[in-house]
Amino acid sequence: MSEVENSAALEEAVQDVHILKKVRLEKLDELKVKHENPYEITKYPVDAHNAELKAAFEKEEARMIAEAAGDEEKLNALLEAQKEKIVHIAGRIMRWRDMGKANFIDVRDGSDRIQVYVRMNEIGKEAFADFKKWDIGDIVGVEGFVFRTRKGEISIHAKSIVLLSKSLLPLPEKWHGLKDQDIRYRQRYVDLIVNPDVKDTFLKRSQILREVRSYLDNLGYLEVDTPVLHTLEIGASARPFITHHNALDLDMYLRIETELYLKRLIVGGFEKVYEVGRIFRNEGMDTSHNPEFTSIEMYQAYTDYIGMMNLIEDMYRTIARKVCGSDVITYQGVEIDMGRPWERLTMVEAVKKYAGVDYNDWATDEQARAVAKEKGVEVDEGDAATKGHVLIAFFDAFVEEKLIQPTIIYDYPVENSPLAKRKPTDPAFTERFEYFIYAREMGNAFSELNDPIDQRERFERQVAAKRAQGNNNATVDEDFVTALEYGMPPTGGLGFGLDRLVMLLTDSASIRDVLLFPTMKPLD
Repeated sequence: MSEVENSAALEEAVQDVHILKKVRLEKLDELKVKHENPYEITKYPVDAHNAELKAAFEKEEARMIAEAAGDEEKLNALLEAQKEKIVHIAGRIMRWRDMGKANFIDVRDGSDRIQVYVRMNEIGKEAFADFKKWDIGDIVGVEGFVFRTRKGEISIHAKSIVLLSKSLLPLPEKWHGLKDQDIRYRQRYVDLIVNPDVKDTFLKRSQILREVRSYLDNLGYLEVDTPVLHTLEIGASARPFITHHNALDLDMYLRIETELYLKRLIVGGFEKVYEVGRIFRNEGMDTSHNPEFTSIEMYQAYTDYIGMMNLIEDMYRTIARKVCGSDVITYQGVEIDMGRPWERLTMVEAVKKYAGVDYNDWATDEQARAVAKEKGVEVDEGDAATKGHVLIAFFDAFVEEKLIQPTIIYDYPVENSPLAKRKPTDPAFTERFEYFIYAREMGNAFSELNDPIDQRERFERQVAAKRAQGNNNATVDEDFVTALEYGMPPTGGLGFGLDRLVMLLTDSASIRDVLLFPTMKPLD
């Protein structure tokens, strides 16, 4: 379909919606005249849900068949007795089959759909006439008994049915394909109504978060909350959102991490803490980045980055087994095995393996830059690039895209690790690792820097770099440095994005598929 044809079809669809809404508003006005305004109803005595009703009936039916032992008359008597068991369900009408004086509708609640048999002789002529004026999308309450139809479908035979809420807009008949993706994200409520599988993703997201919490709680970690609003912009590379506190007449910043406050708690004597935190970064958007996202950061005293490697590998394996039933999953058509030991490579080893160049062969920064130029690798720092900068550039250019199976890359150059502790055996590198799955960075961890003098120097370099780029708001976090001056024990820290983990375990291609309400540019 051409762009012109598509635009014309969209305009026609919008006009149809306006017409249907007008009809439904007229029906609502009729109800109000009859003093039957559904919006005035405040509750309904729901005592059962569709999924459990169907499961319970199947189990009870099997018991009755076994009890009857082939006696048809006895079985009919047992089934007849079931009609005395009245249930009340509520949900949205999703399908309607009109057969004159008897209608079948599908009602979907939060658990599943169930067919409802509505007969004029059962609910009364006047009530049936009112019922026939209702629409797909309306929310109803049903009182009746469960039975199996001649075609074998477990259903509810309605004794009464009441309109609980009027749907003024028609549900889309077709809600799929790329052309609708933007609308699905904007109107997630409609997406959830007509695409039940979407709901499964978010049920699994909640399960994943429960399992993460359970895993850390069982290890003795304490969940805490730290401030979302900060009074200063630190020198980190992430760009913050700025807001203003009117009472204090003070610019404030939405947090870009939870790290510095959590480490203050380690200073204060907590030995294992974590936070499930909403993070805000005023940066680009793509299939794995959203301006606001959920991170999980954890800090443990008296361990290092090796301890955190072992923790995250076991956590992912455990959560995959509990959520997906296996530690071997399929993501975007690729089998990912989280059960076997994860490959662990230093950044130097990874670049040598995948790019064919050896950091240890570079005697000087100039030589490293020359190798980058020879291999066509762009280094952001240009003529100021160090060997560490060049190593990072080679990693980005050659390595990350190859890391499909779970892989830990460790020992990062100090140039891009301002909060990690230097390696005692080689101060050009830090005790830092990131882990990758399906060529995507999933998390970041350090042996945390606890030297306040070194920390201040690194903060000052960060701030200077930001101010050189024209950002005069960047500031050293003096209070955090003060905290370190009181003494922080050797500490391992790790943070990962919950959204990317959910993407992995639900086989979702985009971060927007695992956020109920992703950030969207407003429509004109």
